[in-house]
Amino acid sequence: MRLSRLLASGSALAMLAFAIPAFADDEAADDGDQGRVHSQPSTEIIVTAPYARDREMVATAVTVLQGDALQLQQRSTIGETLARQPGVSSSFFGPNASRPILRGLDNERVRVLTDGIGSFDVSNTSVDHAVAINPLLADRIEILRGPAALLYGSGAIGGVVNMRDLRIPREIPDGGPHVDAVAGYASAADERNIGASVNAPLGGGFVAHLDGSFFESGDYRSGSFVFSQELRDAAAAKGGEVAEDAVASGRVDNTAARTWDVAGGLAWIGQDGANFGLAVSHLANRYGIPNGLDLGHSDEEHDENHEDGHGHEDITLNMRQTRVDLRGAVPMGGAFKELKLRAGWADYRHDEIESTGEIGTSFFNRSWEARAELVQADRDGWQGATGMQLFSRNFRAIGEEAYIPANQTRQFGLFTLQEFDLGSVRLEASGRYEHSTVESAEIGRKRNFDAVSISLGGSVKLAEGWRLALSFARAERAPAAEELFANGAHAATRAFEIGNPDFRIERQLGAEAVLRGRGEGWRLELSGFFNRFNNFISLNATGAEADELPVFQYAQIDARFYGFEVEGAVTLAQLGQTRIEATGLVDYTRADILGGGGAVPRIPPLRLIGGIEAAGNVLGGRVEVEHATAQRRVAAFETATPAWTMVNASVSWKPLGPEAQTTLMLQANNIFDVEARRHTSFLKDVAPLFGRDIRLSARISF
Repeated sequence: MRLSRLLASGSALAMLAFAIPAFADDEAADDGDQGRVHSQPSTEIIVTAPYARDREMVATAVTVLQGDALQLQQRSTIGETLARQPGVSSSFFGPNASRPILRGLDNERVRVLTDGIGSFDVSNTSVDHAVAINPLLADRIEILRGPAALLYGSGAIGGVVNMRDLRIPREIPDGGPHVDAVAGYASAADERNIGASVNAPLGGGFVAHLDGSFFESGDYRSGSFVFSQELRDAAAAKGGEVAEDAVASGRVDNTAARTWDVAGGLAWIGQDGANFGLAVSHLANRYGIPNGLDLGHSDEEHDENHEDGHGHEDITLNMRQTRVDLRGAVPMGGAFKELKLRAGWADYRHDEIESTGEIGTSFFNRSWEARAELVQADRDGWQGATGMQLFSRNFRAIGEEAYIPANQTRQFGLFTLQEFDLGSVRLEASGRYEHSTVESAEIGRKRNFDAVSISLGGSVKLAEGWRLALSFARAERAPAAEELFANGAHAATRAFEIGNPDFRIERQLGAEAVLRGRGEGWRLELSGFFNRFNNFISLNATGAEADELPVFQYAQIDARFYGFEVEGAVTLAQLGQTRIEATGLVDYTRADILGGGGAVPRIPPLRLIGGIEAAGNVLGGRVEVEHATAQRRVAAFETATPAWTMVNASVSWKPLGPEAQTTLMLQANNIFDVEARRHTSFLKDVAPLFGRDIRLSARISF
């Protein structure tokens, strides 16, 4: 152990000479535009809006991930890909099902989008359901909060995560077909992945697209014990075979996965900005759910459970989705710049397969979404967009644990975003009206909701290189079908979940302040936020049991969320083209139930990430330390999570030059193989984070 630590430390020190930027900055703003036939917008430009926006002017915190920074963080799920960004954690229901959590808000409060349209899955239904988005083919990911988030639905009350891909081409490639390819291997789960996309000009303004990817992994290896100290202590008190099972270490059983997807697209791109395109894709994903520890039965019952699969062991999900996407833009004159159109439809199914090989429960979801945005021309610093959005979802589940009755959701929304540039002051405002109907004919209940949300914000230049932004929001969200109608056992989550069909609209009053500073050789961004919720819907353990499962019940409470994020970098030295930087990130969220109710469950603790890196040359790399403090502010029936510290390092090589898109990267994550658990995970006591993980990846563009 001592020798391995010395070797790891020596390797980490050697990597100090090289680095890959963890944060976007203006010196790498274009991130490899040269050598590409499709242009990549700067990380200082936000594309998750009807028109490009300057990140420095936006009134709320925004994160942009692309290029080498995206390759460094890329994982098989969108949640784990983003889990180390400011204010972001993940649900980590094992390595294969993970949604992003923004400032302690998750599920129905964070919309996960593909190029501005929903993912059309059932990941909001339960934490064991994977998001039907493949980050391996992501071209760019943006995390957006504040006024612009209201454009995408009341489900964005906590923010928006938008993954942009190339399936509907935006440009005509110069000089023939353009190819992007990725490939990788990771040791902790024997993970292999490969993917490629090609955009080819056909003449007459037409561009064809084709892509595909494949991912496969085995059971992943943890840093130490599989089960938490609390479970080990409880098992030791019980004795017998359960106590022996509880001290398992290394591999986490039933966490293997296999995923593949394929897509084709066609677009017509006119000379005047007009364009129209469509894409058809299919995704298949089969993955296991980490096994629990059965403390509630005798040794004889314990043996029977393992023999016949009873006790909800070895649950595997088999997911398939076919979707169609459309996008278009029509240029206009006078007061309006263009009319933008976006639509999508998907047919989704997943089966929950028990250890006997039989399908226990199947979930079906057919959804479509369409939006039209009328973009205003810039008139003396005033610009904006107004639009309409329609959404439809038909959900049903069949089987012995169909804990949510068949239901339909219909939404109609009207929204506007307006910006005013007054020189040193820039103002923005947005509003949204949304009518929702949530109905389950199966149980004879139908609810109608009218939600109105408004947001005001602005930024002001304080001095050269410094800008302060403030924003205020009053937002409303209609309860989702799962929160209203759930009532039954769910094998994959090992819980009995109960909703409430009489829930009222959730309301939020929020404020945020962002201070941005930038100068020669340094940059700094500080943000603080405060949100007060009325009728906040929370899924809480009750301490009761039903069908030999713990009962989790949705309840409405009044709650208060507040916290901060700090990130920055300072240049330590400039060695030719290589820039040596020190970078840092700190984030914290606290959430309280008002009226003396204690803590809101599953809130991430204080986190710190510090690193030394160098950038700008053919060789690169980074060494960093990530520390999560212990989370002892817990809700009833929730266990505390110990602190942990990881050391990570990476080395990269750009064989075609520092400005090229082609990059080879070697990473060593969790070098000292520590035991770490994510407090935001329902499975934190049985599914720790990855142990030591050596990752080799390649991204090629030509």
